[in-house]
Amino acid sequence: MPALTTYTTKIQPDWVDYNGHLRDAFYLLIFSYATDALMNTLGLDSSNREASGHSLFTLELHLNYLHEVKLGAEVEVHTQLIAFDAKRLHLYHSLHRVGDDKALAGNEQMLLHVDLAGPQATPFSEATLARLAAISAEQAELPRPALLGRVIGLPAKKAPSQL
Repeated sequence: MPALTTYTTKIQPDWVDYNGHLRDAFYLLIFSYATDALMNTLGLDSSNREASGHSLFTLELHLNYLHEVKLGAEVEVHTQLIAFDAKRLHLYHSLHRVGDDKALAGNEQMLLHVDLAGPQATPFSEATLARLAAISAEQAELPRPALLGRVIGLPAKKAPSQL
């Protein structure tokens, strides 16, 4: 199974900046909708949240802008499950023009399953764990995204004697 296509949209006029490019915030909005779609695939939809009182919270995310996205572009998000444990989910979204494999942006996320009454971390249900295991098995042959685990930082400066 390839990465899941979790969200498709057309870039709207109010999503672009003065340069005609997709604004930073709207990349994240698109990836957020893709995460919602993945939650639905995992059975963590609104009816499940209401019945169980559980949901996913984003702990951390990284967003990489790789190529321009302009007004009117038809884009889709491909989602790859990187890893999961009893309470956490590590995933990678990539943004593409519809039907094109070239990534326009990448978004790595770490999500936590939470009991909203606490709020506090809580294990996934057996049904959700089974869905996660099935997706993980289906995506086992996918290559790891090149930008996975990337860290932000400036290179260390060399001392004048090292120049």
